[in-house]
Amino acid sequence: MAYSDLVTGSGVYRTKLGKTLRISESDEGAIRVELLEDGAWVAGPVRMAGLRLSSTTRKLSSREVHSLPA
Repeated sequence: MAYSDLVTGSGVYRTKLGKTLRISESDEGAIRVELLEDGAWVAGPVRMAGLRLSSTTRKLSSREVHSLPA
């Protein structure tokens, strides 16, 4: 199975420990990670993008994403 089959370019995820991550991938392949802290999105380390592959991290549904701050 290819990496691209496992991971979509962008999405919002929640880790087992409750951290909410917003991961964006540009058309050129650049990755941006943002963390939801105190109701605001702040820049996070790119290495956290790997958390979306963890079995204890789940992708949020559209409904859950719409309930988060913009």
